[in-house]
Amino acid sequence: MSASIGWFRDGLRELGYIEGENILIEERYADAELDRLSSLAAELLRLKVEVVVTAGTPGVRAWTKVTKTIPIVFVGAGDPVASGIVASLARPGGNVTGISQFGPELGGKRLEILKEAFPKVTRVAYLWTPDLLGSASGLRGSEIAAPALGVKLQSLPVRTSNDIDGAFAAALKERAQALTAQTAPILNTYKKRVIEFAAKHRLPAIYNQAEWAEAGGLMSYGPNPRDQLQRVAIFVDKILKGAKAADLPVEQPVKFEMVVNLKTAKQIGLTIPANVLRWADEVIK
Repeated sequence: MSASIGWFRDGLRELGYIEGENILIEERYADAELDRLSSLAAELLRLKVEVVVTAGTPGVRAWTKVTKTIPIVFVGAGDPVASGIVASLARPGGNVTGISQFGPELGGKRLEILKEAFPKVTRVAYLWTPDLLGSASGLRGSEIAAPALGVKLQSLPVRTSNDIDGAFAAALKERAQALTAQTAPILNTYKKRVIEFAAKHRLPAIYNQAEWAEAGGLMSYGPNPRDQLQRVAIFVDKILKGAKAADLPVEQPVKFEMVVNLKTAKQIGLTIPANVLRWADEVIK
């Protein structure tokens, strides 16, 4: 999270904002405790903030419950139209806009990378959180791509921390040969447990965000977070200069990055083919 807010601040500085002089930033974090979001939103509302920046669909929903007037800029929300956050991508309406992370085809791309790196893999465990709007679309995107890649996808829903060990046991029972995980607050909070499980059982794994590979995961592929946060700063700049959130189209990710952790590969005895390494934007050695 510290890196994310740093990238956002970088974007603001590039636009001429100097913290403490012509802009103030109030930070609050729920740390995956989604029931805290509403109270945090109410707290910031009392501070009379002019623009809200929040991550993910739950954060947007918490804010729309307390204000219909303060502009809300989101990053990383799933499917903002299907979840009712905005009326349409081109004309969001209301007081919400931002950068969506919705891209069900990305799940298929991750499976493609996994299969290219480990051709013998045919059973892949898929960790996801059903309660998050947009998550089902991500699962379907992976399920659509799986047959053409010769992969059977095992759906492992994780709603709370109590579900994690059960999901691991189910993966082992079905003899999963690899693992992938959706981006979700609960999974992000317990990423270390997921990464350690994959390493312990020598399961090739690919994740949505670079931070998972940087934390010891084998591979990641997804939207570039630095680019997204710096583009969020542009939204904020436009709104502070008079633009209405309702008139600012929701944007999709335009930059993607692939990270491979060769240190992890060596530790668990896996070899990443040279052709896959050539795709990587970053290789951790």
